[in-house]
Formats: sequence, C-alpha cells, structure tokens
Amino acid sequence: MSEFQMPEFQFIETNGIRLRCVVEGQGPLVILVHGWPESWYSWRHQIAPLVAAGYRVCVPDVRGYGGSDKPEPIESYDMVSMTGDIAGLIDALEAEDAILVGHDWGAPIIYVASILHREKIRAVCGMSIPYTGRPPVPAIRIFKKAFAGKFFYMIYFQEEGVAEAEFEADLPRALSTIYRRGSVDAPRDGVFQAKASSVAFLDGTSPPETLPCWLGEADLAYYVSQFEQSGMRGPINRYRNFERDWKALPQLADEKITQPSSFISGACDPTLTMFGSADTLAVMKTLTTDFRGERMIEGIGHWVQQEAPEETNEALLGFLDSL
Repeated sequence: MSEFQMPEFQFIETNGIRLRCVVEGQGPLVILVHGWPESWYSWRHQIAPLVAAGYRVCVPDVRGYGGSDKPEPIESYDMVSMTGDIAGLIDALEAEDAILVGHDWGAPIIYVASILHREKIRAVCGMSIPYTGRPPVPAIRIFKKAFAGKFFYMIYFQEEGVAEAEFEADLPRALSTIYRRGSVDAPRDGVFQAKASSVAFLDGTSPPETLPCWLGEADLAYYVSQFEQSGMRGPINRYRNFERDWKALPQLADEKITQPSSFISGACDPTLTMFGSADTLAVMKTLTTDFRGERMIEGIGHWVQQEAPEETNEALLGFLDSL
C-alpha cells in the first residue's frame, strides 16, 4: 500500500466503547481524527514524520469505522459522544492534554472537543472544513432550503438504510467515486453537481476509469476492506445528528476556540465553495482567539493530507513548532 508498513494496533477503552488505534512515538500527544468515508489509514503519511519530530501519535478509527466499536443507534454518533471518545483517549493514554488534528468530519469533532473539553485540549488544527460555530437553526434545515428539489448528499443520507444499501452493494465503485469527486481533477458531473432530489447518490455517475494519483489500487482495496468490516451505517449516522447536536449544544453559539488553532486545506477543495462564495475561513478567524494561520495548498482537492502529504506535514509541523 504505497510502500507503507502496516502498524500494530491497540484497542483502547474510551467513553463506554473500544476504539482501534495506532499509537506510536514519545512526547506530547497528537491525536489525528479522520473524516468520511475514511479510516486511520488516511493519516498514513503523517504518522512517521510526527513521531520523528518528537510527538506521541494516536490515530483512531472513529467509532463506527474499521476495527472500532459500531453502536447501532443513531444517537450514538452525536457530537457529545464523538468528542467524548477523543477526551477519553487522552485519559486512557494518561496524557495531561493533547493536540488535536482533524480532517473532514474530524475537523468539527476536534473543534467542538476544544470547547467541551477545553482543559484537555492544548491546540487544534483543522483540515478542509473550517470552524463556523453554531448556525441559527440546525444545519440540515439550511441544506433542505438551499437544495430544495435538488440532490444533496447530506439530505439523501437522512433516511436510514438507503445510502447504506446503495454503497454496500458496490463498495469499490462507491468509494472510488467519492474519492475521485473530491480530488482536484474531479469531473464536472455527478455527486456534487445539480440533479433531481429523487435520485440516488451514484445516479448520473460512471465508475472512475482511473483512480486519482494519490490513491493506489492497494490503498483503495484497504479502504474497501475496512468498510466491508464496518458497513456504512455508523459512518453515515454522523450525518443524522444535526438536529440533536444543535439542541444539545447551545453553548456553541457563544463560546470561541481559545486554544492555538490553525487550518490546512487544498485550495481547490470543492467543500470550500459548496455553498457558494461564503468565506468560511474568515468566519473561523472570528471564532478563534489564537488563530496562527492557514495553509492553502494550490492544485490540491479535499483529501489534502493524502493528496499533498509533504506540504501538509510541513504546515502541520510548522504549527506544532509554534506551540
């Protein structure tokens, strides 16, 4: 798998569940939190450089993924539970605090953890998804209004079992399509483009003829094997908690991230312009009190730490050196 040596795993009890983690190195604790639809493996290019730089690195499969526990209820994937998992890892690893790094859904998880578990979080670095705080109404309501009559994947995910059945029927096609569409050279059709709300996620798309350059056949096969193990229910359940999270966390409307923070993204990440021209990074800067800069990597899409590992590592280590 891209000349990557498979690590040993630890199973760590946290917050009432067990997470499969890679834990390597000595020094200040850094926890790397992946997004959807990914795995600990998304951070394969960051582990060794962080260890070499003098950090202890913990890379979990988020609950519902890979080798970690997979609770059935939708509410098991609310933000209180997800952030509690991260806080519990810090305790289980007997660390005083940790630096959190999160990509995609991992970014909101670490942002909210920095507020709910402030005393345990030393600093945060988000990737691809800036922090935008608590919206005036649950985000899913905003999506339904913005995409009325049109397909939007987060709306499609709301009905239990539908997206799971579609993806699990052909995991190689589903995953390769998602990874390809988030890359910088994505075709201008398909899952992130306008189509009727009545269609399925993969309708109107063709199986990618080639994989993006950052993803080898063996890499894709490993991701497929992880979702064959876990299924898609847990990962998609995260998208079914917008209403629950909004009601449970009113404090997010007023509190800011006070720890040192930074942001790294591909400059061509389609998620940055998914909702038009809104400058979400500018919003993040108003919601943090110690923002130490951003790195926008030119010619790179959504999967930034895999598409541009050297540039990502340089930016991340630069942020860590500032602490």
